[in-house]
Amino acid sequence: MTLLSVEDLHTHFISRDLDNQIRTARALNGVSFTLDAGRILGLVGETGAGKSLTATSIMGLLRPPARVVGGRAVFEGQDLLALPDAQVNALRGRDISLVVQSPKSSLDPLSRIGDQLIRIHRAHRKVSERAARDRAVEMLASLGIPDPARRMAAWPHELSGGMAQRVLIALALMNAPRLLIADEPTTGLDVTVQAQILDLLRDLVRRTGIGAMIITHDLGVVAHYCDEMAVMYAGAIVESGPVRQVFARPAHPYTANLIGATPERLQLGGPRSVGGPPPNLFRLPEGCAYRDRCPQAGPDCAQPPPDVALGDGHIARCHRVAA
Repeated sequence: MTLLSVEDLHTHFISRDLDNQIRTARALNGVSFTLDAGRILGLVGETGAGKSLTATSIMGLLRPPARVVGGRAVFEGQDLLALPDAQVNALRGRDISLVVQSPKSSLDPLSRIGDQLIRIHRAHRKVSERAARDRAVEMLASLGIPDPARRMAAWPHELSGGMAQRVLIALALMNAPRLLIADEPTTGLDVTVQAQILDLLRDLVRRTGIGAMIITHDLGVVAHYCDEMAVMYAGAIVESGPVRQVFARPAHPYTANLIGATPERLQLGGPRSVGGPPPNLFRLPEGCAYRDRCPQAGPDCAQPPPDVALGDGHIARCHRVAA
């Protein structure tokens, strides 16, 4: 069952320069993907590709000068981008939750952990404080936090990075959401804690049947924990499909170079980069945005590339791909 369907999403940064001329950075350019219940989608790409912006656009968390200028984000039959702010606010934190980067700076430093968990639960559910407290202790225990009742009284600064990330996940799960978006959920954590956090997320999806989207630049995370993947470049998805299929047969040159530049592939003689700096979003090239960096670019790449279906949901947006 399709839980979330993003269709032709465009988000621009619209501002004025020193000469009072309007400048537009085309940060998202026709992003489209679907996420089914019980599945994990990995959204991957270089820094600045538009991964986090996709999440904040979907959830209505943009701040000026960013603005959605086109597209739809249909969650369980409702277009989130067309709903009034009050309805989106009601869904956010209850049916859709976001696990953000930097757990230590994301928790309220002036509130104890338990108070933050209770507050978010009672904001969306009509329950007593005692019931909310019991739910909070239950959530902390389910995420492997030792002595959860005592931890309720802890302040954020008293937590380790891994513990703070678990608390953030508990906050996101307090109201049993149906869609969980995790934006670089293991940034700054050591390798062992990273694996523990991602194991928890994967087990949660399998156990409850929710849908999850993991935003990351780490292809290892995608390979080990995701069912499907979508590769972003310059605000667009250039390749998507089942993880095993995309890794085994990357069809877009950017995807192939990205996979080839991982530490494991470098040891086997893969490319050391994906070919030069990212494009200027204020002046994106016509046609394929990757053509100035692509070793396979030709004259036809000055035209918009087609979406080529390769079977089993594997799609690549490129002139060089044969169906």
